[in-house]
Amino acid sequence: MTESKDRSFPGAGLSRRTLLRAATAAMAMPAVAQATSAFAQEKLAGSGQVVVYSYGGSFTAGMRKYVFEPFTKATGITVVDVTADFAEPQVKAMNQAGRVDWDTAFVQGFTYPAMHEAGMFLPIDYSLWDDESLKGVPDSARLKDAVVAFFSGTLLAYDERAFGKSSPKTWVDFWDVGAFPGPRGLSAPNPEYNLQFALLADGVAKSDIWPLTDEKIDRALKKLDEIKPHVKKWWTAGGEAPQLLISREYAMTTTYDGRAIAAIRQGAPIRMVWDGAYGKNNYWVVLKGGPNTENAQRLIAFVNRAAIAAGFTQGTGYPGANVNQLQHLPSELVPLVSVNPENASKTIIEDAAWLAAKRPDGKTNLDHIQERWLAWRAK
Repeated sequence: MTESKDRSFPGAGLSRRTLLRAATAAMAMPAVAQATSAFAQEKLAGSGQVVVYSYGGSFTAGMRKYVFEPFTKATGITVVDVTADFAEPQVKAMNQAGRVDWDTAFVQGFTYPAMHEAGMFLPIDYSLWDDESLKGVPDSARLKDAVVAFFSGTLLAYDERAFGKSSPKTWVDFWDVGAFPGPRGLSAPNPEYNLQFALLADGVAKSDIWPLTDEKIDRALKKLDEIKPHVKKWWTAGGEAPQLLISREYAMTTTYDGRAIAAIRQGAPIRMVWDGAYGKNNYWVVLKGGPNTENAQRLIAFVNRAAIAAGFTQGTGYPGANVNQLQHLPSELVPLVSVNPENASKTIIEDAAWLAAKRPDGKTNLDHIQERWLAWRAK
Protein backbone atom coordinates (compact mmCIF):
# COMPACT_ATOMS: atom_id res chain seq x y z
CA MET A 1 0.00 0.00 0.00
CA THR A 2 1.47 3.33 -1.00
CA GLU A 3 1.15 6.39 1.18
CA SER A 4 -0.99 9.04 -0.47
CA LYS A 5 -0.60 12.79 -0.03
CA ASP A 6 -4.30 13.27 -0.77
CA ARG A 7 -5.81 15.00 2.24
CA SER A 8 -9.27 15.14 0.75
CA PHE A 9 -12.38 14.44 2.77
CA PRO A 10 -13.11 10.70 2.77
CA GLY A 11 -16.47 10.41 1.10
CA ALA A 12 -16.59 14.00 -0.14
CA GLY A 13 -17.62 12.85 -3.62
CA LEU A 14 -20.60 10.78 -2.53
CA SER A 15 -23.79 11.38 -4.47
CA ARG A 16 -27.10 12.79 -3.30
CA ARG A 17 -28.60 9.41 -4.14
CA THR A 18 -26.36 7.84 -1.50
CA LEU A 19 -27.56 10.34 1.06
CA LEU A 20 -31.21 9.68 0.25
CA ARG A 21 -30.62 5.98 0.72
CA ALA A 22 -29.53 6.71 4.27
CA ALA A 23 -33.12 7.55 5.17
CA THR A 24 -34.07 3.87 5.10
CA ALA A 25 -30.69 2.43 6.00
CA ALA A 26 -31.45 1.94 9.66
CA MET A 27 -33.91 -0.80 8.73
CA ALA A 28 -31.08 -2.88 7.31
CA MET A 29 -28.74 -2.44 10.28
CA PRO A 30 -29.60 -5.68 12.14
CA ALA A 31 -28.86 -7.87 9.11
CA VAL A 32 -25.63 -6.03 8.33
CA ALA A 33 -24.55 -6.14 11.94
CA GLN A 34 -25.26 -9.88 12.02
CA ALA A 35 -23.13 -10.39 8.91
CA THR A 36 -20.36 -8.30 10.46
CA SER A 37 -20.54 -10.35 13.63
CA ALA A 38 -20.29 -13.59 11.64
CA PHE A 39 -17.25 -12.26 9.79
CA ALA A 40 -15.60 -11.24 13.05
CA GLN A 41 -16.27 -14.59 14.70
CA GLU A 42 -14.79 -16.39 11.73
CA LYS A 43 -11.72 -14.28 11.01
CA LEU A 44 -11.10 -12.03 14.03
CA ALA A 45 -11.87 -14.31 16.98
CA GLY A 46 -9.29 -14.27 19.74
CA SER A 47 -8.82 -14.07 23.49
CA GLY A 48 -7.33 -11.82 26.12
CA GLN A 49 -7.56 -8.07 25.88
CA VAL A 50 -6.54 -4.98 23.92
CA VAL A 51 -5.61 -1.64 25.49
CA VAL A 52 -7.14 1.17 23.45
CA TYR A 53 -6.60 4.90 23.77
CA SER A 54 -9.47 7.34 23.31
CA TYR A 55 -10.41 10.88 24.30
CA GLY A 56 -12.77 10.26 27.20
CA GLY A 57 -16.18 11.78 27.83
CA SER A 58 -18.96 11.25 25.30
CA PHE A 59 -16.41 10.07 22.72
CA THR A 60 -15.31 7.07 24.78
CA ALA A 61 -18.85 6.36 25.99
CA GLY A 62 -19.96 6.16 22.36
CA MET A 63 -17.07 3.90 21.41
CA ARG A 64 -17.86 1.54 24.25
CA LYS A 65 -21.47 1.17 23.14
CA TYR A 66 -21.04 1.03 19.37
CA VAL A 67 -17.56 -0.45 18.89
CA PHE A 68 -15.97 -2.00 21.97
CA GLU A 69 -18.95 -3.99 23.24
CA PRO A 70 -19.86 -5.37 19.77
CA PHE A 71 -16.17 -6.21 19.21
CA THR A 72 -15.97 -8.14 22.48
CA LYS A 73 -19.23 -9.95 21.75
CA ALA A 74 -18.09 -10.93 18.26
CA THR A 75 -14.46 -11.84 18.99
CA GLY A 76 -14.17 -12.68 22.68
CA ILE A 77 -11.49 -10.00 23.15
CA THR A 78 -11.93 -7.59 26.08
CA VAL A 79 -11.29 -3.89 25.45
CA VAL A 80 -9.53 -1.86 28.15
CA ASP A 81 -9.76 1.85 27.36
CA VAL A 82 -7.43 4.59 28.56
CA THR A 83 -8.11 8.27 28.07
CA ALA A 84 -6.25 11.54 27.59
CA ASP A 85 -6.78 14.75 25.62
CA PHE A 86 -3.95 13.87 23.23
CA ALA A 87 -2.08 10.58 22.79
CA GLU A 88 1.19 11.78 21.28
CA PRO A 89 3.03 12.89 24.46
CA GLN A 90 2.30 9.60 26.22
CA VAL A 91 3.17 7.49 23.16
CA LYS A 92 6.50 9.27 22.76
CA ALA A 93 7.26 8.91 26.47
CA MET A 94 6.45 5.19 26.44
CA ASN A 95 8.56 4.70 23.34
CA GLN A 96 11.54 6.46 24.90
CA ALA A 97 11.17 4.51 28.13
CA GLY A 98 11.03 1.21 26.25
CA ARG A 99 7.77 0.23 27.92
CA VAL A 100 4.64 0.54 25.82
CA ASP A 101 1.46 -0.07 27.83
CA TRP A 102 -1.10 0.73 25.11
CA ASP A 103 -1.88 -1.21 21.96
CA THR A 104 -3.56 1.45 19.82
CA ALA A 105 -3.72 5.23 19.68
CA PHE A 106 -5.14 8.05 17.62
CA VAL A 107 -2.51 10.44 16.24
CA GLN A 108 -3.04 13.70 14.44
CA GLY A 109 -2.05 14.24 10.85
CA PHE A 110 0.76 16.69 11.56
CA THR A 111 2.33 14.49 14.26
CA TYR A 112 2.17 11.29 12.24
CA PRO A 113 5.21 11.88 9.93
CA ALA A 114 7.81 12.27 12.69
CA MET A 115 6.42 9.39 14.73
CA HIS A 116 6.29 7.23 11.62
CA GLU A 117 9.92 8.04 10.82
CA ALA A 118 10.88 7.17 14.40
CA GLY A 119 9.39 3.69 13.91
CA MET A 120 6.78 3.90 16.64
CA PHE A 121 4.06 2.04 14.72
CA LEU A 122 3.57 -1.47 13.33
CA PRO A 123 2.35 -2.03 9.76
CA ILE A 124 -1.42 -2.37 9.53
CA ASP A 125 -2.38 -5.99 8.81
CA TYR A 126 -4.73 -5.50 5.88
CA SER A 127 -4.94 -9.28 5.39
CA LEU A 128 -7.46 -9.27 8.26
CA TRP A 129 -9.74 -6.87 6.38
CA ASP A 130 -12.58 -8.22 4.29
CA ASP A 131 -13.28 -7.13 0.74
CA GLU A 132 -16.04 -4.71 1.73
CA SER A 133 -13.70 -2.80 4.04
CA LEU A 134 -10.91 -2.61 1.47
CA LYS A 135 -13.34 -1.24 -1.11
CA GLY A 136 -15.06 1.18 1.28
CA VAL A 137 -11.96 2.75 2.80
CA PRO A 138 -10.21 4.85 0.12
CA ASP A 139 -6.60 4.08 -0.77
CA SER A 140 -5.68 7.57 0.43
CA ALA A 141 -6.89 6.63 3.92
CA ARG A 142 -4.88 3.38 4.13
CA LEU A 143 -1.21 4.00 4.83
CA LYS A 144 1.42 1.35 5.52
CA ASP A 145 1.33 1.81 9.29
CA ALA A 146 -1.78 3.93 9.83
CA VAL A 147 -5.37 4.21 8.66
CA VAL A 148 -7.66 7.21 8.92
CA ALA A 149 -9.70 6.66 12.07
CA PHE A 150 -11.92 9.67 11.59
CA PHE A 151 -12.05 13.05 9.96
CA SER A 152 -12.66 15.78 12.52
CA GLY A 153 -13.86 19.29 12.03
CA THR A 154 -13.60 22.28 14.33
CA LEU A 155 -16.37 24.70 13.60
CA LEU A 156 -18.59 27.52 14.82
CA ALA A 157 -21.44 26.53 17.13
CA TYR A 158 -23.95 28.73 18.88
CA ASP A 159 -26.71 28.66 21.46
CA GLU A 160 -29.93 28.95 19.47
CA ARG A 161 -31.60 30.53 22.53
CA ALA A 162 -29.22 33.49 22.34
CA PHE A 163 -30.36 34.74 18.94
CA GLY A 164 -33.66 35.38 17.22
CA LYS A 165 -34.42 34.75 13.58
CA SER A 166 -31.04 36.20 12.61
CA SER A 167 -28.41 33.58 13.48
CA PRO A 168 -24.64 33.56 12.81
CA LYS A 169 -23.60 31.94 9.55
CA THR A 170 -19.93 32.86 9.05
CA TRP A 171 -16.76 33.76 10.91
CA VAL A 172 -17.45 37.39 10.07
CA ASP A 173 -20.56 36.99 12.23
CA PHE A 174 -18.50 35.43 15.02
CA TRP A 175 -16.43 38.60 15.17
CA ASP A 176 -19.47 40.88 14.94
CA VAL A 177 -20.33 41.33 18.62
CA GLY A 178 -22.64 44.21 17.76
CA ALA A 179 -25.02 42.21 15.59
CA PHE A 180 -24.49 39.01 17.57
CA PRO A 181 -23.79 39.97 21.19
CA GLY A 182 -22.67 37.54 23.86
CA PRO A 183 -19.56 35.87 25.27
CA ARG A 184 -17.34 33.90 22.90
CA GLY A 185 -15.25 30.76 23.30
CA LEU A 186 -12.03 29.80 21.54
CA SER A 187 -9.63 26.88 21.86
CA ALA A 188 -6.51 27.43 23.95
CA PRO A 189 -4.32 24.53 22.72
CA ASN A 190 -4.99 24.79 18.97
CA PRO A 191 -3.82 28.16 17.59
CA GLU A 192 -3.87 26.96 13.98
CA TYR A 193 -7.67 26.71 14.21
CA ASN A 194 -8.02 30.23 15.54
CA LEU A 195 -5.64 31.66 12.96
CA GLN A 196 -7.73 30.19 10.14
CA PHE A 197 -10.97 31.54 11.59
CA ALA A 198 -9.46 35.00 12.11
CA LEU A 199 -8.23 35.12 8.52
CA LEU A 200 -11.66 34.15 7.24
CA ALA A 201 -13.23 36.84 9.42
CA ASP A 202 -10.75 39.32 7.94
CA GLY A 203 -11.78 38.50 4.39
CA VAL A 204 -9.14 36.00 3.27
CA ALA A 205 -10.51 33.53 0.70
CA LYS A 206 -10.69 29.87 1.70
CA SER A 207 -8.29 28.92 -1.07
CA ASP A 208 -5.69 31.35 0.27
CA ILE A 209 -5.57 30.25 3.91
CA TRP A 210 -2.69 27.78 3.50
CA PRO A 211 0.20 28.00 3.99
CA LEU A 212 0.06 30.11 7.14
CA THR A 213 2.95 32.40 6.27
CA ASP A 214 4.40 34.80 8.85
CA GLU A 215 2.50 37.64 7.16
CA LYS A 216 -0.78 35.75 7.52
CA ILE A 217 0.00 34.92 11.15
CA ASP A 218 0.56 38.63 11.85
CA ARG A 219 -2.73 39.47 10.15
CA ALA A 220 -4.63 36.78 12.04
CA LEU A 221 -3.28 37.80 15.45
CA LYS A 222 -4.22 41.42 14.74
CA LYS A 223 -7.75 40.26 13.96
CA LEU A 224 -7.80 38.15 17.11
CA ASP A 225 -6.99 41.29 19.09
CA GLU A 226 -10.53 42.42 18.26
CA ILE A 227 -12.30 39.37 19.68
CA LYS A 228 -9.97 38.67 22.61
CA PRO A 229 -11.87 40.91 25.11
CA HIS A 230 -15.04 38.96 24.37
CA VAL A 231 -13.59 35.49 24.99
CA LYS A 232 -14.99 34.52 28.37
CA LYS A 233 -13.02 31.29 28.60
CA TRP A 234 -10.36 29.61 26.48
CA TRP A 235 -11.54 26.01 26.44
CA THR A 236 -8.98 23.23 26.66
CA ALA A 237 -10.92 19.93 26.74
CA GLY A 238 -13.25 18.79 23.97
CA GLY A 239 -16.34 18.55 26.15
CA GLU A 240 -16.06 22.07 27.56
CA ALA A 241 -17.32 24.10 24.61
CA PRO A 242 -20.73 22.40 24.17
CA GLN A 243 -21.27 22.34 27.92
CA LEU A 244 -20.56 26.07 28.20
CA LEU A 245 -23.06 26.69 25.42
CA ILE A 246 -25.67 24.63 27.24
CA SER A 247 -25.04 26.52 30.51
CA ARG A 248 -25.24 29.84 28.61
CA GLU A 249 -21.70 30.86 29.54
CA TYR A 250 -21.04 31.08 25.80
CA ALA A 251 -23.34 32.48 23.15
CA MET A 252 -20.98 31.31 20.42
CA THR A 253 -17.82 29.21 20.36
CA THR A 254 -15.52 27.01 18.36
CA THR A 255 -16.02 23.32 19.04
CA TYR A 256 -15.21 19.87 17.75
CA ASP A 257 -17.97 18.62 15.47
CA GLY A 258 -18.30 15.29 17.24
CA ARG A 259 -18.76 16.87 20.65
CA ALA A 260 -21.42 19.22 19.29
CA ILE A 261 -23.23 16.36 17.54
CA ALA A 262 -23.26 14.29 20.73
CA ALA A 263 -24.82 17.21 22.61
CA ILE A 264 -27.38 17.91 19.86
CA ARG A 265 -28.48 14.28 19.80
CA GLN A 266 -29.11 14.55 23.54
CA GLY A 267 -31.39 17.53 22.97
CA ALA A 268 -29.00 20.43 23.53
CA PRO A 269 -30.09 23.75 21.91
CA ILE A 270 -26.93 23.98 19.83
CA ARG A 271 -26.58 24.75 16.14
CA MET A 272 -23.49 24.04 14.00
CA VAL A 273 -22.08 26.15 11.17
CA TRP A 274 -19.89 24.21 8.72
CA ASP A 275 -18.85 27.19 6.58
CA GLY A 276 -15.10 27.68 7.04
CA ALA A 277 -14.67 24.70 9.40
CA TYR A 278 -11.14 23.46 10.06
CA GLY A 279 -10.78 19.85 8.91
CA LYS A 280 -8.11 17.27 9.70
CA ASN A 281 -7.38 13.56 9.47
CA ASN A 282 -6.75 11.54 12.61
CA TYR A 283 -5.13 8.11 12.33
CA TRP A 284 -5.47 4.73 14.02
CA VAL A 285 -2.04 3.26 14.75
CA VAL A 286 -0.86 0.02 16.35
CA LEU A 287 1.96 0.81 18.76
CA LYS A 288 5.17 -1.14 18.33
CA GLY A 289 5.94 -2.97 21.56
CA GLY A 290 2.35 -2.93 22.80
CA PRO A 291 1.23 -5.89 24.93
CA ASN A 292 -1.58 -7.10 22.63
CA THR A 293 -0.77 -5.96 19.11
CA GLU A 294 -2.46 -8.89 17.34
CA ASN A 295 -5.72 -8.01 19.06
CA ALA A 296 -5.18 -4.38 18.10
CA GLN A 297 -4.99 -5.43 14.45
CA ARG A 298 -8.26 -7.32 14.86
CA LEU A 299 -9.96 -4.27 16.37
CA ILE A 300 -8.88 -1.98 13.53
CA ALA A 301 -10.10 -4.50 10.96
CA PHE A 302 -13.41 -4.76 12.80
CA VAL A 303 -14.07 -1.02 13.10
CA ASN A 304 -13.49 -0.43 9.39
CA ARG A 305 -16.50 -2.52 8.36
CA ALA A 306 -19.18 -0.17 6.98
CA ALA A 307 -21.80 -1.05 9.60
CA ILE A 308 -19.34 -0.72 12.48
CA ALA A 309 -17.91 2.48 10.99
CA ALA A 310 -21.47 3.81 11.04
CA GLY A 311 -21.70 2.75 14.68
CA PHE A 312 -18.44 4.57 15.41
CA THR A 313 -19.97 7.69 13.85
CA GLN A 314 -23.20 7.33 15.80
CA GLY A 315 -21.27 6.90 19.02
CA THR A 316 -18.74 9.68 18.58
CA GLY A 317 -20.02 12.06 15.91
CA TYR A 318 -16.78 11.61 13.97
CA PRO A 319 -17.10 9.56 10.76
CA GLY A 320 -14.69 6.72 10.16
CA ALA A 321 -13.08 6.35 6.75
CA ASN A 322 -15.41 3.74 5.21
CA VAL A 323 -17.50 5.81 2.81
CA ASN A 324 -20.21 3.14 2.62
CA GLN A 325 -21.23 3.97 6.17
CA LEU A 326 -23.69 6.62 4.93
CA GLN A 327 -25.89 3.75 3.79
CA HIS A 328 -26.19 2.65 7.43
CA LEU A 329 -26.54 5.94 9.32
CA PRO A 330 -29.87 7.20 10.68
CA SER A 331 -31.31 9.85 8.38
CA GLU A 332 -31.33 12.53 11.08
CA LEU A 333 -27.58 12.14 11.59
CA VAL A 334 -26.54 12.44 7.95
CA PRO A 335 -26.99 16.27 7.73
CA LEU A 336 -24.74 16.77 10.77
CA VAL A 337 -21.65 14.74 9.91
CA SER A 338 -18.52 15.71 8.06
CA VAL A 339 -18.81 13.05 5.33
CA ASN A 340 -22.02 14.68 4.12
CA PRO A 341 -20.83 16.20 0.81
CA GLU A 342 -22.52 19.52 1.58
CA ASN A 343 -20.56 19.88 4.82
CA ALA A 344 -17.37 18.60 3.23
CA SER A 345 -17.53 21.25 0.52
CA LYS A 346 -17.52 24.03 3.13
CA THR A 347 -14.54 22.71 5.06
CA ILE A 348 -10.90 23.80 4.74
CA ILE A 349 -8.48 20.88 5.08
CA GLU A 350 -5.35 21.57 7.11
CA ASP A 351 -2.02 21.26 5.34
CA ALA A 352 -0.55 18.69 7.72
CA ALA A 353 2.65 18.36 5.70
CA TRP A 354 3.28 22.10 5.95
CA LEU A 355 2.62 22.13 9.69
CA ALA A 356 5.15 19.32 10.17
CA ALA A 357 7.78 20.88 7.86
CA LYS A 358 10.95 22.32 9.39
CA ARG A 359 11.83 26.00 9.30
CA PRO A 360 15.41 27.27 8.84
CA ASP A 361 15.87 27.31 12.64
CA GLY A 362 14.99 23.61 12.86
CA LYS A 363 11.59 24.14 14.42
CA THR A 364 8.44 22.97 12.70
CA ASN A 365 5.93 25.45 11.38
CA LEU A 366 3.54 24.27 14.07
CA ASP A 367 6.17 24.91 16.76
CA HIS A 368 6.57 28.44 15.40
CA ILE A 369 2.79 29.00 15.45
CA GLN A 370 2.62 27.76 19.04
CA GLU A 371 5.37 30.16 20.10
CA ARG A 372 3.65 33.09 18.43
CA TRP A 373 0.35 32.05 20.02
CA LEU A 374 1.70 31.79 23.55
CA ALA A 375 3.37 35.18 23.25
CA TRP A 376 0.11 36.68 22.00
CA ARG A 377 -1.94 35.08 24.78
CA ALA A 378 0.49 36.44 27.38
CA LYS A 379 0.04 40.04 26.25
